[in-house]
Amino acid sequence: MPATVPFEQIDRIVWNQHHDPFEVLGPHAIEENGKKVWAVRAYLPNADAVSVVLPEARAEYAMKSEHHPHFFECTIDTPELANYQLRVKEGEHERFIYDPYAFRSPKLTEFDQHLFSEGNHHRIYEKLGAHLTEVGGITGVYFAVWAPNARNVSVLGDFNYWDGRKHQMRKSQNGIWELFIPGLSVGTSYKYEVKNQDGHPYEKSDPYGFQQEVRPKTASIVTDLDTYTWHDSAWIDKRRHTDPLTQPISVYECHIGSWLHAATDEPAVLPNGEIEPPVQVSELNPGARFLTYRELADRLIPYVKDLGFTHIEMLPIAEHPFDGSWGYQVTGYFAPTSRYGKPEDFMYFVDQCHANGIGVLVDWVPGHFPKDGHGLAFFDGTHLYEHADSRKGEHKEWGTLVFNYGRNEVRNFLVSNALFWFDKYHIDGIRVDAVASMLYLDYCREPGEWLTNQYGGRENIEAADFLRQANHVIFSYFPGALSIAEESTSWPMVSWPTYVGGLGFNLKWNMGWMHDMLDYYHMDPWFRQFHQNNVTFSMWYNHSENFMLALSHDEVVHGKAHIIGKMPGDEWQKFANVRCLFTFMFAHPGKKTIFMGMEFGQWQEWNVWGDLEWRLLQFEPHQKLKLFFKDLNNLYRSETALYSQDFAEDGFEWIDCSDNRHSVVAFVRREKDGDEFVVTVCNFTPQPHSHYRVGVPEPGFYTELFNSDAREYGGSNMGNLGGKWTDEWWFHNSAYSIDLCLPPLGVLILKLDRAKTTAKSQEF
Repeated sequence: MPATVPFEQIDRIVWNQHHDPFEVLGPHAIEENGKKVWAVRAYLPNADAVSVVLPEARAEYAMKSEHHPHFFECTIDTPELANYQLRVKEGEHERFIYDPYAFRSPKLTEFDQHLFSEGNHHRIYEKLGAHLTEVGGITGVYFAVWAPNARNVSVLGDFNYWDGRKHQMRKSQNGIWELFIPGLSVGTSYKYEVKNQDGHPYEKSDPYGFQQEVRPKTASIVTDLDTYTWHDSAWIDKRRHTDPLTQPISVYECHIGSWLHAATDEPAVLPNGEIEPPVQVSELNPGARFLTYRELADRLIPYVKDLGFTHIEMLPIAEHPFDGSWGYQVTGYFAPTSRYGKPEDFMYFVDQCHANGIGVLVDWVPGHFPKDGHGLAFFDGTHLYEHADSRKGEHKEWGTLVFNYGRNEVRNFLVSNALFWFDKYHIDGIRVDAVASMLYLDYCREPGEWLTNQYGGRENIEAADFLRQANHVIFSYFPGALSIAEESTSWPMVSWPTYVGGLGFNLKWNMGWMHDMLDYYHMDPWFRQFHQNNVTFSMWYNHSENFMLALSHDEVVHGKAHIIGKMPGDEWQKFANVRCLFTFMFAHPGKKTIFMGMEFGQWQEWNVWGDLEWRLLQFEPHQKLKLFFKDLNNLYRSETALYSQDFAEDGFEWIDCSDNRHSVVAFVRREKDGDEFVVTVCNFTPQPHSHYRVGVPEPGFYTELFNSDAREYGGSNMGNLGGKWTDEWWFHNSAYSIDLCLPPLGVLILKLDRAKTTAKSQEF
C-alpha cells in the first residue's frame, strides 16, 4: 500500500526529530477512494511484524512497512476506532499493547498552561510529572515535563528498554512535553531523554517526580501519593486556628541519617511483615545502614517527645545524590529521599509525629541546586532553571547553580514545591536555607564577579519577590504554618507580612544572638565583665523581627567544636556553662532551636556518616544534662510568660542589665492577656553570690521554678530553698526586692506564688 503520510514526516519520526509525533502516529481519519477510513501508523523499533487488533469487532489488520522497516501502517474501514491494540512480534516474543498515540486528549488544559506560564499554578505538581491516570477506560501513566528549548523529549524506562525512539512526546505551545503511556503502573522507573537543538541527548530525572531510585541510581519512579490514609485531621484543624507566634516552639533539629544507624545485617521490618533489604550508608560507614522512616517513627519520636520538644526539624529530606551535602544539594525537589524508605513511609512518620503532639519542619533549599547531569542543570540543553551568566547563575564557593527567579515557570516550580510538602506530606513548616545568598547579588562574590540589579544595587529584587510570593501562597492555603528564614543580614522586615512590604516569613533565625552568645561563652568568665554587651545587645533589635534563637548544625562542624567543647574551664564548668547558656536561651524572648546531640553533651563534632555519641549516656554528667533539657522544655511549655509575648514589647522588661562587674543580668517575662510573669536572674561567672538583691514587680513569695545549678542536673545545688519572700526594700526602681543566692554559672527562674502570698496577707 502507498504511504498515507509524506516520507519526510516519517523520517522525522524515525530520526526522532518531530515536535508532535501525534501528527504522524496513531489513528488518522483519511479519505480513500472517496470514502472515510482510518489510517493507523506505528513506529516500533525492533518489531518484526505488527497488526491492529479490534477486540470488540474480533478483527485484526496486518500492518505493513514500506518506507522504513520499523514504521508500520494500515488502513481500516470502520466508523469508529477506539481502544484498539497492537499485536507486536519481536523475534520469538509476541505482546499486545495499547497504542500511546491513540490517546490524543492532553491532560493539561489551556488554563493550566496559562497559569504555569505566568507563574501562578500553585498545584502544578498535579499536572506535570508522572501520574497514574485512566483515559477511555484504560489505565496508564501520564507524563509531562517542561523543556521549551528541547528539540525532542522522550520517556525512557525498562518498559521500552531505555530507548528514546519508542515513546516520543508531544510539545505544547508553552514548552510542555506530554504523553500518556497505557499499561504502566506505580513502581515504574523512568527518565526523560531530552535532546537539545543539535540533537545531543541528556538523560534527566523528572523535576516533578515523586520518588527516585536509591542513590547512586537516578531514575524517577511512578508513585501515587493519594493512597495513604491520614489520621491527623484534628491536628491540622487545630493548627489552622492557632497563631504559632503565641505558642511554645522548641525545635529539635535533626539529620535523620546520622541520628542513629542500624547494622547492615539488621533487616528493616515493613508494616506487612515483609523484610526490606538494608540500605548501605556509604563506603565511609560500611557496617551500618540507615534507619527507615518507620523505624525512626518508633525511635526518634518517643525520644523527642520524652525530652519535651514541640517540633522536629529535619535537614533536607528531598532527594539528593551526595550524603556529604547533608541534603542541601537537591536533585529531586518533589521526592522524599529513598534512603529511608518510600513516600508513604515518610507520610507515616509525619502522621505519627502529629499523633504524639509533635510538629514537623523540613529544611527547604530554593537558593541553589547542584550540577549533577541527571538534575536541573542545563535541563533542555539551555540554562533553563539557572541564569546563563555565571555572575548571577553560579555559586562558585559551593559549586552549585542559582535559580533564575525572574523566569515565571522557575518561580512556579519553587512556589508549588513549597506548597507541595504541606499539601501532600502534612508538614507544619519550612526552614528556608541560605536566604541571604538569594537576596544579595554579590553574596560570596568578589568585585567584577557579579551583576547589579536594574537600579545599580546589590539586592536581588527577583529573589525577594519570589520569597514574598512563596510565603503569601503558603499562608493563604495553610494558616498556622511556619516559614522560617535562615537570614544572616540586616535585610529589613524579613518576618513582616507581605502586605506591608515584608518578605512574609513569620520567623527569622537570630544569627546575631547566636554569634554574640557563642563568643561570650567561649571566653574565660573573668573577661565576660568587659563584654556585657554580648548578652544585652539582642534586646536592642529584638522587636524588629520575629526571632528564633537557634544553635544549629552549622555551629558544630568544620572545626568549630560541639557546644560543650566550646566552653572554658574544667569539665564541671563546661557542663555548668552549657546549662547556663540554654537556660538563658529558653528565658530570652524568641522561639528555640537546638541541634541533636546538644541535649546530652556530645563532645565530638557532628559527623554526617556516623552516629551521635550515644555511649556517653552511660556517664552520669551526660544523663543529668539530658534530664536538664527535659525539665527545661517542660518548664518552657508550662509557663505562658516564657512564650506568649516573644514579639511584644510588654513581654520583656530588664530589671538590671548593667552589673557587668559581676556579669549578672535580671529580667522579667510577662504573659499575654494576663498578670502572670516570671523573673530570670543569670550569673555568668563561676563566682557564687550569697546575697544578691534583685528588684521585683510585686510583693510576695517568689518560688524558684528552675535552677540550672540543681544537684539533679550535675550542679553544686546552691539555691534559695524553694523560694524567697520579698522585702519592702526599694531596689532596681522597684518598691520590693528579694535577697537571692546566685549559684555559679547558674540561672534562676522565679515566679510569684499568688496563692501563698494571698494566704499570708490574710493572716494579718
